[in-house]
Formats: sequence, C-alpha cells, structure tokens
Amino acid sequence: MSDWLIYIALFFAVFFFMEGTAWFLHKYVMHGFLWVVHKSHHEPRTGAWELNDAFGIFFAGIAIALIAWGVQFGGPTWAWVVGAGVTAYGFVYFLAHDVLVHHRLGVNIHPKSGYLRRLYQAHRLHHAVDGKAGCVSFGFVFPPSPERLKKKLQELAPLRAAQRNKLDAKRFTPDGETLH
Repeated sequence: MSDWLIYIALFFAVFFFMEGTAWFLHKYVMHGFLWVVHKSHHEPRTGAWELNDAFGIFFAGIAIALIAWGVQFGGPTWAWVVGAGVTAYGFVYFLAHDVLVHHRLGVNIHPKSGYLRRLYQAHRLHHAVDGKAGCVSFGFVFPPSPERLKKKLQELAPLRAAQRNKLDAKRFTPDGETLH
C-alpha cells in the first residue's frame, strides 16, 4: 500500500478516535474534576467567551504543535497527519457545537430533520440537566437518538435528585440557617 493511502487512513482514524476522546473527556474530566472550568458552558454566557473555551484552545495547541513538528521541524509525516485529523475534528465540532447548537456566531439554524436535527436535539438534551450529575450525550459527532437519551434522562432522575439533596444539605447549618 502506498504511503499516501496509509496517511489518509491515519487522518480518518484520528478524526473518528477524537469522538471517543471527546466523549471520555467530556464525561469523566469536564463533568468530573474539571467541572470548575466546564461549568461555564452550562451557565448563561455573558460575553463572547466562556472559561470552557480553554479546552478548545488546549486541543488546538496540541494540533498546532504536531503540525509544526511534522512540517517545519523535520518531524515524521505522521505527526502533521495526526495534527490535521485533530484539527478536522475540532473544525467539525466548532461548526456543529458552537455555530449550529449554541449560535455563537449569530447563525440561528434549527434543523427540522435528519442528522443535524439529531445532533441538535442530543446536545440540547445534554443541557436539559442543571449541574454536572445525571447528564446524557457526552460525544458530539455521532449522537444517540433523542428517544434513547430521553429514556436515559428518566433513568438518571434519582441520581440528580440525590445530588440536589446532597447540595441542599450542605447549604444549611444544623440549626436551619442558610450558609452563603
């Protein structure tokens, strides 16, 4: 097999691998120990930027470094191909997530059917939950069906209630006074 076919295959493998990476990081890191950063994405935005945008900048930095290493600094060809795959996923993610779903560039599209509608609905269902517990749909480019996500939201309702009760218990002192 010629080298260029291998590099094309690597590019697409990285692109699809990024969906799994995004799912894992979103579920276990962003809704886990880095909730303090990601939380800004689940609250009303007050300006053009939110703290959560740091994640995109981080991954862009990795992609830029890989491309620069492979193109400018004599690194292996695979480095810029991997960087290009990460960049392509980031671009698709930006268009679908930031532009389509969150209207960050002022583009107000509401798909009526098909893949884009499914993607839109899946991410809106992710945001249907207050807080980090009990959310659904952590990937993005390959969304589950809205019906499946709605069922999962119902199954996770007790988890969300327990999380609310735990937070409510922390807000009050033993004598009933509210903590600030």
